[in-house]
Order: sequence, then structure tokens, then C-alpha cells
Amino acid sequence: MCVNHTKALNYLSAALYNACAMKVIKIGAEWCSGCIVMRPRWQEVEETHPWLITEYYDYDTADEVVEKYGLEEGKLPTFIFLDDNENELLRLSGEVTVKKLTEVIEEYKDR
Repeated sequence: MCVNHTKALNYLSAALYNACAMKVIKIGAEWCSGCIVMRPRWQEVEETHPWLITEYYDYDTADEVVEKYGLEEGKLPTFIFLDDNENELLRLSGEVTVKKLTEVIEEYKDR
């Protein structure tokens, strides 16, 4: 029996996505050293949580997002965790460990 692994993985990913639609809004800037530090950390988190939806916005160009979430320049990077109805669950700012990000995701994923 031949199995199309790509199709099976896509099906599984879609099922996981539908089961948990947590989203994280990541806001940073090119000139922000903490934002640079966080890029590989988020990459690791996103690889271990493929169902997690993340969106990155640049503080200097995404005026609507910055205004919508009431961000201040001194609070970068900022990570806003949203439920599937776009309600804010939690907000973190600054350099955060992979362990802390994972703990937050696991705590809030079913809300």
C-alpha cells in the first residue's frame, strides 16, 4: 500500500489548526536588538508548534497594528497572544525564553 505522506501531513496540520486557532501577533523593529534576539527563538517555537498562527509586524511601518494594540516604542519586542475570536489572552514584552513561550502557549492553547 502506498501512502501519500504529504497529503497525510497536510490533513493532520489542518485538523490541528482547526482544533486550536491561537494566534500570536509579534511586533518588532529592525533597529531593536531584543527583536533580533527573539527571531531564532520564535523560529524554534514555530517549528515545534506548527499549528500556531503567528504574524509579524514592523513597529515603524505597521501603524494600524501599533495603534490597535496601543504599543509604545520602549515596549519592543511585544508578543500578543490571541484566542480564536481575536481576544487578547496575554501580552509579553522584551526578550523571552523559548521555555517561557512554550509554557504560555501550552497554558493558553485551549482557551
